[in-house]
Amino acid sequence: MNVAVILFSGGQDSTTCLFHSLARYDRVLTLGFDYGQRHSVELACRAEILRRIPLEFGEYADRLGEDRLIDIRAFGALNANALTAGQSIEIGANGLSTTFVPGRNLLFLCYAGALAYKAGARTLVTGVSQTDYSGYPDCRENTMAAMEKAL
Repeated sequence: MNVAVILFSGGQDSTTCLFHSLARYDRVLTLGFDYGQRHSVELACRAEILRRIPLEFGEYADRLGEDRLIDIRAFGALNANALTAGQSIEIGANGLSTTFVPGRNLLFLCYAGALAYKAGARTLVTGVSQTDYSGYPDCRENTMAAMEKAL
């Protein structure tokens, strides 16, 4: 069986990745994270999208596997930023948006790798893009290649 683990936040990019994967894999497991992000509307959308897939996209009902939402709110306490604290969204002194959460995608991929190993999945899917990344270092091609090799 061809199994994939999808990092699914409920946002536009990860929803696109989810449907792309549902069309291509026999089984798709979803993994999301609550890291105390201010944009928790994505988590509400996430639950609604997962609820509606079997109802509105029946052809994918049998492919949609177990979902996990992991509470890692302690991670947000490591570095206050505009996504986990009351800071304004702007470009910081380091040239990055204050929405940057250092190591977030690295941590997400580590969790996904552990789940994939247990589930026998050989594919991880995440919706990051070097060309639309607001300068985030952990969305760059070299970071994703290094994580792919490590995992």
